[in-house]
Amino acid sequence: MIGCLLLAPGLMFAHGGVVAEEDFCIIQIGFFKAHFTIYQPEERGGEEFCEDIPEVSDTIFVLDYMHDSLKQVPVDFRIIEDVQERTLYASWDDIQKIEDLDAVTVYYQPPAIESDGVLELEYTFLEPGWYTGIVTTRHPTLDKEYQAVFGFYVGGRGLGYWWWMILIAILGQTGFWMANGGLARMRSKHL
Repeated sequence: MIGCLLLAPGLMFAHGGVVAEEDFCIIQIGFFKAHFTIYQPEERGGEEFCEDIPEVSDTIFVLDYMHDSLKQVPVDFRIIEDVQERTLYASWDDIQKIEDLDAVTVYYQPPAIESDGVLELEYTFLEPGWYTGIVTTRHPTLDKEYQAVFGFYVGGRGLGYWWWMILIAILGQTGFWMANGGLARMRSKHL
C-alpha cells in the first residue's frame, strides 16, 4: 500500500484545476490547458512550485498557454481568502456561494488577452494560510465561460497531510497483516 502511494504522487496531489502531469503542473480551464508555475525569486531563487507556496513573500504566477486559441480570449486571475475553509477541495460551486467575492479578494487581474501566450502576475502575500485561486476565460466563439479553481497554502505547512497518509498506510498494513494471521504465525515461530 505504501508503495502504491509513493509510486503515484501525481494522482495523490491532483486537486482543483491544477494537476501534476509528467513533471509539469497543468491547469485545466474548461477545455483549455496551460503550464502553471509559481516562483518566489527573493526567497527561493528559480525553484518552481505548482501547489503550496512555501514563503509569505513576493510571488510570481505564470500561466504558459498550451492552446493557441487561449491567446485569443481574455483571461482573468483572482486570489481569494479561503473563507469557506474548502482548502484543496474548493470548486466553482463553492465560489458561486460567496455573496461578495470582491470583499474576500486579495488580488485580481482583470481579463486580458495575452497574444504571446504567457500570463505573468505578481502578488506579495502578507499572511500565511489557505487561499483559493480562480482563473476564468471564455470560449473563442460560443457564449461560454470556463473556470479553474484551486486551493493552495501559503507559508509552509511542515509535513501537512503527509504524516496522516503515512500513518493510515501503516495502520492499514498492520491491520491487514494481523487479520491474515501474521501475529499468530510470528508467535508460533518463536514458541
